Formats: sequence, structure tokens, C-alpha cells
Amino acid sequence: MTSIKKFHHVGIPVSDLERSLAWYKDVLGIVSANITGEGSGEMLEQMLEVPGADLKAAFVQVDANTQFELLQWKTPASEPFTQRNCDIGAVHICFEVEDIHAAYEQLKEKGVHINAAPALLDGTGGDLDGHWFCYFRDPDGVQLELMQLPVAVAA
Repeated sequence: MTSIKKFHHVGIPVSDLERSLAWYKDVLGIVSANITGEGSGEMLEQMLEVPGADLKAAFVQVDANTQFELLQWKTPASEPFTQRNCDIGAVHICFEVEDIHAAYEQLKEKGVHINAAPALLDGTGGDLDGHWFCYFRDPDGVQLELMQLPVAVAA
């Protein structure tokens, strides 16, 4: 196999693409890239192993090197997200922030479901000691995370 060049993106199925794009913009300040598309047909069905696949998608640019894809399936009908963080395949995206406490307060003000207040890994996190983290959910209940690096690491 040829060498992996770099990370490209993570895809997240959503129930309403326009609602999710607005949420990521309004709540997290992340604006979608100008890369959108729709797809269906036999090739897509085979590639994704989803009979009747018909979807639309948009890429969301976090920074110059990081993006993720939001996909709304027209068919087949999607099931709501019900996975726990411990379930196989329950991937989450973690966003680095400078001030996790301010970000936490902003999420609270916007009515975002937050699992718990930010916590400090201290004495139990190994190499992660000194990092702050906090989990929250997008409009479809998908788990997301905030992380603040220790001052010495972030500098």
C-alpha cells in the first residue's frame, strides 16, 4: 500500500444538513467550505454498501488543515444516533480551544447539551495530565469534545 499522505476528513451523518451547518456556524463559529454535493446511483451504492443510497453532503472547514463532512441521507431512511462513547464505532471529533471554561459557558448560553462541566486530567491521565476536556452533543446527539492543552504544551 502506498504511504498515507495526511488525514483528510471524518464523515458524520446528520438528519438535516442545513440545520447542522447552521448549528456548527452559530454555536461553534465553524463555517462550511464551498465543497458540497449530492450523490446516488449504483456506483455509490456499491462503494458505500448501502442499497438505494441517495445523499447530499457538505464539508466544514475547521482550520487550514482540518475538515469534516456532514452527510444527509435522503434514502434509505436514517436511524437516530444512539451510540454511547464506549460503543464500537462511536467516533467523536475533538476541538482544541484556548479557554475551555469560556467555551463551556458559551455552549451553556446557547442551550447546547453538555455532558458535564470541564474536567482537568490531573494525576490519572498519564501524558494527558494538565489537559482540560468537556463532552457535548450536536443537534443529532452526536458526541463532540473540547480540549484545552496545558499552558506549557500550548505555547
